[in-house]
Amino acid sequence: QQQLVESGGGLVQPGESLLLSCAASGSSFRLYAMGWYFQRSEKQRDVVAVIGSGESGNYADAVKGRFTISRDNAKNTVHMKMNSPKPEDTAVYYCNARPSGRPVSEAYWGQGTQVTVSS
Repeated sequence: QQQLVESGGGLVQPGESLLLSCAASGSSFRLYAMGWYFQRSEKQRDVVAVIGSGESGNYADAVKGRFTISRDNAKNTVHMKMNSPKPEDTAVYYCNARPSGRPVSEAYWGQGTQVTVSS
């Protein structure tokens, strides 16, 4: 089981950078695929980036080249650096921990952190 706490959200101007962090408390962190999802208003929650046990992440097309996901298994943390954010990136961002090989329905979620991109 994982308990996830996100931090780093807030108001950012278009083109500035923002770092989201997620701290996990639980055992076997390295056995979880970690991800960031976002949700705008009443829309569904969509994946932004996911990183498995390796060091490379997979990204939604809309954020490729702008966002970078990373994890530190020694500190049980996952980060997402948001470079050149756009107003359409405005959403609540959720950290996700999915047991390796299991479906998203069995994943754990953080409480979410609001990111607002506006000038």
